[in-house]
Amino acid sequence: MTNRTWKQNLLAAPVIGLSLLPKIACPACWPAYAGLLSSIGLGFMVSNLTYLLPLTVAFLLIAVGTLAFRARRRRGYVPFALGILAAGFILLGKFYLASNPVLYVGLGLLILASVWNSWPIASRCICAPATETLHPSGALKEK
Repeated sequence: MTNRTWKQNLLAAPVIGLSLLPKIACPACWPAYAGLLSSIGLGFMVSNLTYLLPLTVAFLLIAVGTLAFRARRRRGYVPFALGILAAGFILLGKFYLASNPVLYVGLGLLILASVWNSWPIASRCICAPATETLHPSGALKEK
């Protein structure tokens, strides 16, 4: 094994490790992430507003930004507006009012906006006019 091949294999190790981690979207995996972050000393981020508020705002901006990305071609700007409203509820419920029901309403609205935005648009069928038929050879013939 040459030196260059060894270095290339070493650079692939983080990718392999990342692929073995559970998916971020899996709610059952959050305790695993909490344990992993706590084991490397990042548990202070959960209870400290100095870090949690900017991180929450940054991730909400990413989530709402994805709703705005190509909104005109998707479902329009209504899911984007719903995402902004949901982000407001999340920030208000978590950091200002400290109210779990307000926070959960915001989370539900953000999930609803994301699902609404990602729902496939029905394709429009462009059919041949009824006056035209296809010959078995594939050529058009008039009735």
